[in-house]
Amino acid sequence: MTKENKNKVWGTRVKKPTSKLLQSINSSIDIDKRLFNEDIDASIAHCEMLSKQKIIKNDSAKKIIYGLKKIKIEIQKNKFQFKKEHEDIHLNVEKRLFEIIGDHAGFLHTARSRNDQVVTDFKLWIKKSAHNIDKNLTLLIKSFLNKAKKNIDVIMPGFTHLKNAQPVLFSHYLLAYVEMFKRDKNRIKNFLENINENPLGSAALAGTSYNIDRHFTSKKLGFKKPTDNSIDSVSDRDFVIEFLFIASLCSVHLSRLAEEIIIWNSDLVNLITLEDNLLTGSSIMPQKKNPDSAELIRGKTGRIFGQLSSMLTTMKGLPLAYFKDMQEDKESVFDAYDSLLLNIQLATELVNGMKPNKTKMLAAAKLGFTTATDFADYLVKKGMSFRDAHKKSATLVNIAEKNNLTLDELDFLTIKKVEKSVEKDVLKIFDLKNSVNSKKSYGGTSPFNVNKMINKYQKELK
Repeated sequence: MTKENKNKVWGTRVKKPTSKLLQSINSSIDIDKRLFNEDIDASIAHCEMLSKQKIIKNDSAKKIIYGLKKIKIEIQKNKFQFKKEHEDIHLNVEKRLFEIIGDHAGFLHTARSRNDQVVTDFKLWIKKSAHNIDKNLTLLIKSFLNKAKKNIDVIMPGFTHLKNAQPVLFSHYLLAYVEMFKRDKNRIKNFLENINENPLGSAALAGTSYNIDRHFTSKKLGFKKPTDNSIDSVSDRDFVIEFLFIASLCSVHLSRLAEEIIIWNSDLVNLITLEDNLLTGSSIMPQKKNPDSAELIRGKTGRIFGQLSSMLTTMKGLPLAYFKDMQEDKESVFDAYDSLLLNIQLATELVNGMKPNKTKMLAAAKLGFTTATDFADYLVKKGMSFRDAHKKSATLVNIAEKNNLTLDELDFLTIKKVEKSVEKDVLKIFDLKNSVNSKKSYGGTSPFNVNKMINKYQKELK
């Protein structure tokens, strides 16, 4: 064993000094030091179990737990010196533990490996982080609900293909995003169920010959149960991929929201205004107010997609069980989590500060003959087939377009020439308010429905 390797836990086996390049690529402490809380908590639970099972002496266990708690305080107070030569969070903690309590520290790693240690730490961290994402999604949903409630009757154009389609309520539009983020919350709920198994005690891959109690450590660490297969336990990174997928899909929803905010806030469309604290200016154009906040939400989405793609690629060719490739998982998750959390919080501020330009929205809703479907429905209710009614309505639109009129500007006689069965009440059909009020089918855009759904969502969030 070389002098350099003497300080490495595996140094007895390797005869030559570690390559500087290998040491550089092998060290993960700059990244995985974020796991210090989880690493120390898991080590304390493991130590308590070893003592309870009489695998190590109580005196050693007490000293180990004392040392671990001291290390946690040192890290929290920024008094701990992380060293790259100790590779990762596990060995940095262990080396410091030896400095504090001496040889008693050597008993801590009994009946475990870094393989099960790291996956336990990482599961604990991701569980905690998923709960935080869920909490922030709840705040985002509440911002939509508050905005919808304050603007319950505001009418705007609904779009398909970015063309005016039918009049809808702005509040109804906002609730569409509530549905998206509710699904994200449900995915997190399912994910937390999937991840809730404890790998600690699986050791390197084969389990251990010691009489350990994995149910004890599972309860201590807040897991539902121990994992059932030690080989799968140390090679499983499904939970990483699942988290990154949830982050990616949630980011799709955030990016779609950001895109709409950017379009609606543009001078050309001008359906909403945003608070100045979420806008930036230009270094050359004095008049500019740019929605950089929304643009960066949209931009960071690709970064999160990349982390998912990276992890899928890392795992696709790995046989069982553990490989060092898996060390790449943490940087992907940490980066995706940080980006996603920031995007959710920024989106919440954007929604809170968003103001609909009500007059502009109403005027825009009149453009594009958005009540044409209402006229077709009117004819169907008089006994006409929908296909025939569709043709009649299209004919009416052509007449309005030729004369540069909106549908509500057409007189009764003009409408009567298109379809003789119409009566005077047909003129009400083209009123935007009547149009949205008529959409009373479950999930539709009527104020009655929207109020009902807002109350439903608010009860669900309590």
